[in-house]
Amino acid sequence: MASLKDQIARWNLSNKRTAASSSSEPVDTETPGNPLIIEAQASPAQIQATKTKETTAGVDYYAAKIKLHQKLLTRIDLNSIESLTPEQLRKELGVLLVALIEEEALPLNHQERSRIVTDLKNEIMGLGPLEPLLADPTISEIMVNGHQKVYVEKNGCIHLTDIRFGDDEHLMKIIDKIVSRVGRRIDESSPMADARLPDGSRVNAIIPPLSLDGPVLTIRRFAVVPLQMYDLIQKNSLTPAMAELLAALVKSKCNIVISGGTGTGKTTMLNILSGYIPSNERIVTIEDTAELQLQQDHVIRLETRPSNIEGKGEVSMRSLVKNSLRMRPDRIVLGEVRSAEVIDMLQAMNTGHEGSLTTIHANTPRDALGRLENLVGLGGINLPSKALRQLITSSVHFIVQITRVNDGSRKVSSIQEISGMEGDVITMQEIFNYKRTGVNQDGTVQGMFMATGVRPKVSEKIRTYGINLSDGLFDLGSID
Repeated sequence: MASLKDQIARWNLSNKRTAASSSSEPVDTETPGNPLIIEAQASPAQIQATKTKETTAGVDYYAAKIKLHQKLLTRIDLNSIESLTPEQLRKELGVLLVALIEEEALPLNHQERSRIVTDLKNEIMGLGPLEPLLADPTISEIMVNGHQKVYVEKNGCIHLTDIRFGDDEHLMKIIDKIVSRVGRRIDESSPMADARLPDGSRVNAIIPPLSLDGPVLTIRRFAVVPLQMYDLIQKNSLTPAMAELLAALVKSKCNIVISGGTGTGKTTMLNILSGYIPSNERIVTIEDTAELQLQQDHVIRLETRPSNIEGKGEVSMRSLVKNSLRMRPDRIVLGEVRSAEVIDMLQAMNTGHEGSLTTIHANTPRDALGRLENLVGLGGINLPSKALRQLITSSVHFIVQITRVNDGSRKVSSIQEISGMEGDVITMQEIFNYKRTGVNQDGTVQGMFMATGVRPKVSEKIRTYGINLSDGLFDLGSID
């Protein structure tokens, strides 16, 4: 993992190259100074010439920002950085930047000065233009489509922001800073990378030549304080009756698959349901990029590893699932099944690891079953269709379908129990569902949650775990 000192050193080298290619003026980095700053002295004539040039030509914000950034990096003593706390470093950077603005005599008003100082602090210590977005807790997704277009998702709706990067090179520096923190790399030979931020947010980056319009960066945000079931009830994503059933299913060791499309909240639901696992059980989580935030003490977190530039060193999800079976887990929680690991997951669910949880991309519960079958086939396992479906039936007990509706809100649209097989067909019975009825004038979707009147077969199993469900929980009709 690259330290702040290493990151600044790389940025320093990159900016020197940029400066050398765009200017013939020498850069002075040899003059000694205080513990943080190396003070390079400019002559009064140079300062006056710069002042006249900038005043007459006017100041382009991004050009001024790049110029100040280059000068700032030449004044920083890298050896002293690690002895300062982040607060001290931010304060010292602010003092130096104000001095540099005065030295360059940039015609900036108070608001512009404050903005450029804040932006450059973020460049050195954070993720540059992304810092204001990362500080906004209402933003759930950040999508950077090249250096000129930055979109965010708020309350389920996508908006274009006024955030911009100086150029593609600037954006590439931010991407490199993110992926280097977790020991990964991105360049033309390896133009895709997955990573995560310190707060657990998931990051995906793809750059040219695969991305034709410049580097693309996508950040899936996660709440600093993880959402709880109560929060989903408040957001009308499900009802207390549905929440009561889901909690009981987890506590009574039912195997659950959470199904939904992209951005529907599958991982959020997985995280919430994992919170109902008793604290005295040993839990192993397996993910492509670590996102789950389990609150129990006895949790082992595993993460896959991509191959290196030579195509070696990859550790797949399937390898981790196999290894987890030797770690004496009570429960296995898979972030998502998308490949051959599905066969090992199904076998684990069916051989003493009850109460396991996972997610899958599918639009309906029936589609989720079809995807499970297809993924087994992709893994090179040739089982007769009936035998495979019997394995799925005995392994998976419930499918929870989550849907994102037009107004951006998420709904638990169906909770279905796998009840058995009729011939070669897996049978399911729906316990709860969401019926959409219309759209309000403000664009919000109208609908109601319904109980189908079917009592799940696992009701008796739930009772044996000492859990008493509310009377009338499954009575036919709408539920609040």
